[in-house]
Amino acid sequence: MSNMSQQIPERIDVRLTQIRFEADDVASYEFRPVGATPLPAFEAGAHIDLFLPESRVRSYSLLNDPHERHRYVVAVQRELAGRGGSAWLHSVPRVGEQFTISAPKNDFPLDEHARESIFICGGIGVTPVLSMIRRLERIGAPWRLHYAVRERSRAAYTAELAQIDHTDAHVEMYFQNEGRRPDVGSIVTNAPAGAHLYCCGPRGMVDDFIAAGAARPREEVHFERFAAASESASEGGFDVVLKHDGRRIAVSSGKTILDTLLDNGVEVQYACSSGVCGTCRVGVIDGIPDHRDDFLSAEEKDRNCSVMVCCSGSLSKTLVLDL
Repeated sequence: MSNMSQQIPERIDVRLTQIRFEADDVASYEFRPVGATPLPAFEAGAHIDLFLPESRVRSYSLLNDPHERHRYVVAVQRELAGRGGSAWLHSVPRVGEQFTISAPKNDFPLDEHARESIFICGGIGVTPVLSMIRRLERIGAPWRLHYAVRERSRAAYTAELAQIDHTDAHVEMYFQNEGRRPDVGSIVTNAPAGAHLYCCGPRGMVDDFIAAGAARPREEVHFERFAAASESASEGGFDVVLKHDGRRIAVSSGKTILDTLLDNGVEVQYACSSGVCGTCRVGVIDGIPDHRDDFLSAEEKDRNCSVMVCCSGSLSKTLVLDL
């Protein structure tokens, strides 16, 4: 297996072959290989990194059937308060253009041997779940989906889900503007023994899911966040020192370390901007970070050898970075 993974290129050239409206502020993007070589295989729950202009990298879950090798499909929700990646994708690319992506990675794997798979998702969090459902349908395994959105016009892929909902599967929709929200605690508590539960959605939903799942076996509870559980550190009041050129830059109130670095022309790769993907990881030479991410393990945070600059701050007056 390790020999196979070594043969997969770190970056893959693909062609954008389709852009499709899926719901209000949600569009899907289909990428196919350039040339005759099939795309690397992926497992349900996987994501790819999409390399955009200005050193931006964005991670998107693959939502198509993992059986497919001829295409990757992702969905992107326009985020007006984001750093411009989703807005760029919703306005600039044209079908036929080439892009560069990473090989698929999977931080949210599906357990195909579960007695039952129960999914709880909010908004664009449905995307990795779609891939999982397609895989479970292919192998004939039971599943249930609880899918919450603000309003009907923002619910992507409901037509597809309705087509595959049958006796062994069940889709329940919740529309916030109609007064319906999923009772995450009850769904988790009432799940049968041996069921595996998955959650992907906004912070409050995932927090409720983790709290409710604490009493279940850890291996049966799976989640993927849009953003870290903690708010980003934007209090400022400290300096970052760049080891390689000696610059000392003040981080002011209202700015993150990433904001400050970009404002000063320092090239740093970043993707989620919310502390969950690991793209903006930077080595720490000296100082004590104020870790706010959900990517580093507790042991890594204790070692203080690296920091996620998109969301974390500093507990010391100076933080020396390996930049």
